[in-house]
Formats: sequence, C-alpha cells, structure tokens
Amino acid sequence: MTNPDQKLLDAFDGHDVDGVRLALEAGADACVSIQGKLPIDWLLQQYLRSDRLPHCLRLLFERGATMLDPHVASVLVDDGDAIRVAFRANSSLLDHRTTLVSSFTSLVDVSLLHVAAEYGNLQAARTLIELGADVDATAGIDQNGLNGHTPLFHTVNSNGNRSAPIMHLLLDAGANAAIRLKGIQWGKGYPWETTFFDVTPVSYAQMGLLPQMHRTEKEIYSNITCLIEASGEKIPRLNNIPNRYLQPKASA
Repeated sequence: MTNPDQKLLDAFDGHDVDGVRLALEAGADACVSIQGKLPIDWLLQQYLRSDRLPHCLRLLFERGATMLDPHVASVLVDDGDAIRVAFRANSSLLDHRTTLVSSFTSLVDVSLLHVAAEYGNLQAARTLIELGADVDATAGIDQNGLNGHTPLFHTVNSNGNRSAPIMHLLLDAGANAAIRLKGIQWGKGYPWETTFFDVTPVSYAQMGLLPQMHRTEKEIYSNITCLIEASGEKIPRLNNIPNRYLQPKASA
C-alpha cells in the first residue's frame, strides 16, 4: 500500500488538489521533509504550471507549511488582494529580491514580478504592475555573466504557453522586447539543463522549438510575432506554421 508521503508526491505531479488533500488527511505532514526535501519545495519544483498550483499550496499552508521567504507566498497563490495589503504595510516590497529553484528559467535573485511571470500567475502580475513594479527589473547575473533577464523572458516560451497573457501585460506596460543578454540558463540542475547564448526575448521564444522544451509551434510563433511587433518591426508572413514537413502524413 502506498504510504501518505508517496501519495502526496504523486498528487504534486499534475497538481492534483483532491489528491493532496487526501494525502494530508491520510497522515502526510506538510512540514516534514520527504526524501530530504520539504513538501512545499517538491510542489514548487514540479515541471507543470497550472491554476491548480495555488490551491495545492493553500492546502500546505493550512497544514502549517511555511516558506523561507514569506513575501513570495501571496505571489505563488496568485492573491492580488494579499499583495496589496503587504504593499500598504511595506512599500519596499516592489524592490524585494528572492531566490527559488526553477525547473525552467532561473529564479536566482529576482523580483516578485519575475516569480509571477514564471508561474503564470496573472492576478499577481497585474497587481504588481499596477502598484508600480519595474517591468524591466533584471535577475541576478552569475559568475559567468549569464542571466540578468527581465520578467518578459519567463513568459515567451512557457509551459503550455501559460504565461502568454502576462507577456502581453508586460509589453503593454512598456517592457523592453529588444533587450539582449550574454546568455541565460534554462532548467539548471535538471536533466534538461540548457545554456543559451546571445539571447533576446525573440530568440528565447524560438528556443521553445527545441525538443527538450516541449512547446507548440503555433504558440511560439504567435509569441514571436507579438514580440517583434512590440519592437516596432515588421515580419514576413509566416506560411509554414506549424512546419508541414514535420507533420505526420495523412493515411491514404
């Protein structure tokens, strides 16, 4: 029989809200490490991004789970009202920097807007922007000069294109669609870890076509079109999206 801890980990895979609730009711402890990692870290480091994540997080918080950086919690549960309350209590919140392990684009020394963009939490992103968050805030740069990306980079090739609405929100707020980086790390520490060099939001969007990213051609090129138009440039008509050569041939 599967023990409660394993049931909890299984429920995290897919953000199964009912499964998380049942595992906790069966005895899984939201505050005790499983295989050397706290449950909340297992959950946040999942490959998936979805609207169900905030509900799973709330269940852990209700059972006493906490975060090393409490300022991030309201962003991760996509609670705009809680963000406004925190901002009224501490207006420096918009300048706050944090670090999380990310299965995709790096979240090392980033703003709360980076976190909202990475997880596709639209209400949190909208609230932070309305409060005056810097849409071009840069992430930390590592010892090799990599990263330094803005929140926009988290949105251009997201899992399931979940963060595309935030991409539009950032661009409407004046985010720079032409910024260029020396390089950026994706999936650091995971089997799909990849380093990209000489990166712009457009080129980073195109990286979504690589097999390890599992993105969709139509969505990627839609994002690319949006980014190029935001830069004030024209693009040719894209006649072969998705690439017909790569599509399975119809059976006779």
